[in-house]
Amino acid sequence: MDSAVFQHFRPEERPFIERINDWRNQAVDEYRPILTNFLDPRQIFLVESVLGKLDQSFQYWQFGGYNQAERRRVIFAPGYYTPETADYQLQLFEIKYPQKFAELSHGKILGTLINSGVDRSQFGDIITNGHDWQFFGVKNMTDFFTEQISKIGAINVRVEAISDMDVLVPSNDWLDETLLVTSFRLDTIVADTFKISRQRAKDLIEGQRVQVNWTVVTQPDFQVDLLDMLSVRKFGRVQLRAVLGQTRKERFKIQVGTLRRQPLSGQK
Repeated sequence: MDSAVFQHFRPEERPFIERINDWRNQAVDEYRPILTNFLDPRQIFLVESVLGKLDQSFQYWQFGGYNQAERRRVIFAPGYYTPETADYQLQLFEIKYPQKFAELSHGKILGTLINSGVDRSQFGDIITNGHDWQFFGVKNMTDFFTEQISKIGAINVRVEAISDMDVLVPSNDWLDETLLVTSFRLDTIVADTFKISRQRAKDLIEGQRVQVNWTVVTQPDFQVDLLDMLSVRKFGRVQLRAVLGQTRKERFKIQVGTLRRQPLSGQK
């Protein structure tokens, strides 16, 4: 791979970029499709950026179980190949729990799955319609998810493998917002999104309460890039979706998607 490619991305992303090249070469050399685990939005952006415009001898496809999926599996394949849904080896799971007496949340489900020892790349989006909960996983993990996940927090649950025809229509609480920011520093984006001081944002970051692409980042000056997903504990999530330009005062106009944590009933 041309070393000039790496200068456009973060140094810590180099291993993943090299892996993209390996996947492509494997698909071409072995003349067969290569299927990844679930990739996050930033990783998918890297795939699209690195591969660019492709010739007829090679293509790639992506799918995460439904059209709006954030996390998706990618198939790298020779030009002759056109994937079907089954080729992505996805399984939809539904979480059964006593809805009259308990409440689940995205954070509780995510924490339970990760703490069970499952790598984040083994399952995709966690979706809800407001009361029912489902998630997508890699098909060969079906027995693990259905047999090993029996509690989420203190709530007894049962995980069932169901048909992808029964996927929920997710309730969409994401909001598109436009912000003016002085830089792409992590503390700046967190502060301006959640309307808190830069010092408060810095304290949250250094206190290990902020993740970028599901990895804790403790450097306030970390540079946020396109499609990065930021999670701020007890505040919510924000994704940088577009850079719209720069003002005369040299502030950047950006478009973000925000998912703000709503207080529970009775809390302030």
